[in-house]
Amino acid sequence: MTARVGIVTFPGSLDDRDAARAAVRAGAEAVPLWHADRGLRGVDAVILPGGFSYGDYLRCGAIARFAPIMGDLVPAARAGLPVLGICNGFQILCEAHLLPGALVRNSGLRFINRAVRVRIENAGTPWTSDYHQDQEITVVLKSGEGAYQADAATLARLEERGQVVARYADGNPNGSARDIAGVRNDRGNVVGIMPHPEHAVDPLTGPGADGLGFFTSAVREVVAG
Repeated sequence: MTARVGIVTFPGSLDDRDAARAAVRAGAEAVPLWHADRGLRGVDAVILPGGFSYGDYLRCGAIARFAPIMGDLVPAARAGLPVLGICNGFQILCEAHLLPGALVRNSGLRFINRAVRVRIENAGTPWTSDYHQDQEITVVLKSGEGAYQADAATLARLEERGQVVARYADGNPNGSARDIAGVRNDRGNVVGIMPHPEHAVDPLTGPGADGLGFFTSAVREVVAG
C-alpha cells in the first residue's frame, strides 16, 4: 500500500513543492490539492505548507481558513484524518480552530531564517512516531509571526494532556510561550509546527535530514492502518 498525502496549495504558498518532495522521499504519493476545489481526492493524510496564504492579509491564515478546500478538511480532521500544518499551515489550523492558541509577531519584530534545534516532546502522534521522546533534531525556522501564544488555562491544559509536540531546545528564538514550537489537538491526529521539517530531509539541500521523520511517521501510520 502506498500512502497518499495531500498537499494543499493556497495563493501565496511557498513550500508546497518542498512538502511534496518530503512526502515522496518518505515513500508516499504526493497528491496536489487546490485551495478553491472541494473534495480531498481520497488522501490518507494532508499537509498544509508554509508560505503567505492570501498575502497574509488580516492575519496570517485568517483568509485561508475560509478556502473551499477547508470546508472538507476541517470535518475530515475532526473525524481523525492526519493533518500537519507547517508554519503558515500551523497558523491556518489555529485560525480554523483545529488547534488551540495563535501565532503572533516574533518578540524581536524581525523575520527569522535559520536552523534551530527542536526537542520532540510527544512521539505518540501520527507525525512524530518515528522519533523517540526528547529526541533533539535540527530543522529550519523561517517566519515573522511564529511566536506561539495562548492563555494560561490553555497552556496548562496543553502541558497536562501532553499536547506540546515540540519545543525549541537551544534558546527561544521568537518569544513563543513556554518555548513551544509545535502542538497537537486533543485526539492527536492534527499537528502544527512552526519550524520547517520539509527543509531538512536531505543532507545535500538542508541541515541534515532530521525532519524526514515527520513524513516517514505518517507513511508508517497509514500503511500500518
